[in-house]
Amino acid sequence: MKVVVDMNTCESNAVCMGLAPSVFEVQGDGKLHVINANPPEELRDKVEEACRSCPTQAISLAEG
Repeated sequence: MKVVVDMNTCESNAVCMGLAPSVFEVQGDGKLHVINANPPEELRDKVEEACRSCPTQAISLAEG
């Protein structure tokens, strides 16, 4: 799976970081960064929850 974030929609509110901190991080610049764009399969549930929980629906998953 590949994590895709629409940075034009993302508000960097860190909901995703709270759910999957090994994948998402709001850094010192105040912007969200995907620190693991291809997380292991065992993180799928957390990443899918982050996608569903994103207030702006900026996160999606691509297969492959």
